[in-house]
Amino acid sequence: MIDLNRVQQLRSEIGEDDFREVADLFFAEIDEVVCRLAHSPDPAGLEADLHFIKSSALNLGLSRLSNLCRQGERAAAAGREKNVDLGPILTAYRDSKSAFARLTG
Repeated sequence: MIDLNRVQQLRSEIGEDDFREVADLFFAEIDEVVCRLAHSPDPAGLEADLHFIKSSALNLGLSRLSNLCRQGERAAAAGREKNVDLGPILTAYRDSKSAFARLTG
């Protein structure tokens, strides 16, 4: 679910003091998009929303979430927005966010 090597790499790149601030910023930005997807998804913006979450998730080492978003992004790019099941993505986000918080304290 979480790529521990990426988390450690991010910590070493930006330093321990800034790590929490950066992680909090990423999660705040992802929260906005996840909320939109949960309550009023826009089929025309689905590909972009999933790309954004995927990229942010990769930066934080949230590998499972990133993979699910990549699959959905590809489907949306191919014109199959209606085939994208947001349920697993939203669940993966919630689970990943909780696991990240436990892991990083």
